[in-house]
Amino acid sequence: MEIIIPKERIILGIDPGTAVMGYGLIKETGPKIELISLGVVKMDSIDDHMLKLQRIFEKTVALIDNYKPDCMALEAPFYGKNIQVMLKLGRAQGVAMAAGLSRNLVITEYAPRKIKQAITGNGNAAKEQVASMLQQLLKFKETPDFLDATDGLAVAVCHSFQRIPTGKGGSKKSYSGWDTFVKDNAKRIV
Repeated sequence: MEIIIPKERIILGIDPGTAVMGYGLIKETGPKIELISLGVVKMDSIDDHMLKLQRIFEKTVALIDNYKPDCMALEAPFYGKNIQVMLKLGRAQGVAMAAGLSRNLVITEYAPRKIKQAITGNGNAAKEQVASMLQQLLKFKETPDFLDATDGLAVAVCHSFQRIPTGKGGSKKSYSGWDTFVKDNAKRIV
């Protein structure tokens, strides 16, 4: 089966966070990418964690409804020593995913190291290095108030570089158990 990537698509990239959520939107036309928008959703003035999650959901849905992306890419939570921070970041990511799923978007997630590697060639690059490379690549001069905005943009660009199709399921297939895997892969089983 041949995988076809559309000639043009819009990718929404999100860097989930409970204080600041960064996002970036790019338009991909063949091998060329261009910046549509980038920004942040600030939640540091909201004390209630559930209200922060509600804001993440609402703002993500608003971005989707406004820009009509073809797919969404998320930065996966990184491993940390503080389990409470990990739990909050996981919830933020889950709510952003739910917003995308509510609009039938195909969602892909990337580890922070993979995103940095895709943008700068160095998986340990600093946020400032990633922002600088994106400015050169997408030819924009403004420096966002928060590096979270360029982090969100980096997720979208990383997804574009992977050339993963937009169609449901993409090039990665998930299975609900061994039975479905075996059924779909009968020829591979000896």
